[in-house]
Amino acid sequence: MSDDQDLFERLRAGDEAAFDTIFRTWYAPLVRLATGMLRTKAVAEEIVQDVMLEVWRRRDSLVTEGSPQSYLFRATRNRALNHLRHERVVQRSEPHLVEERSKAPTGTGGLVEEEIDVALRRAVSELPPRCREVFELSRGHGLRYSEIAETLGISVKAVEAQMGKALRTLRERLAPWLPEGRTL
Repeated sequence: MSDDQDLFERLRAGDEAAFDTIFRTWYAPLVRLATGMLRTKAVAEEIVQDVMLEVWRRRDSLVTEGSPQSYLFRATRNRALNHLRHERVVQRSEPHLVEERSKAPTGTGGLVEEEIDVALRRAVSELPPRCREVFELSRGHGLRYSEIAETLGISVKAVEAQMGKALRTLRERLAPWLPEGRTL
């Protein structure tokens, strides 16, 4: 454990070799944990890579309660659980999406959807960087505001403010495509 603590101290100092050692040591066990939870190795690998990327990004402010090993396993577990929650939301909304698509007029429905998708991607890409990052973590990855705050090292109030700004901006830019009375 003291070796792991030493590695994390070196990581906080920006030592790439320490990060490389952490990655090589813990990648496979973390993938096994995530695979056991998700039942899909490819998604598990992606989640562990995200965890490792976040460890590198936040290295200077990294605070591990307990052992670094437990920190890595907890972070991986939490990301896997978030992924599972997101998948459940997608599954629950699928019948509604099918119903909405079946109501769309034939012929131009696909073109309109494609046009809306392009407009949405463009509007999101034009958001200020922090605002876009908060929006994507919330809507794209299904993270709660508290999880976003922890991930980015900002307050929950800052996350709420950034999400409010993102939604207002997107609502304005996508107004031509939103039916009357509908919001993002």
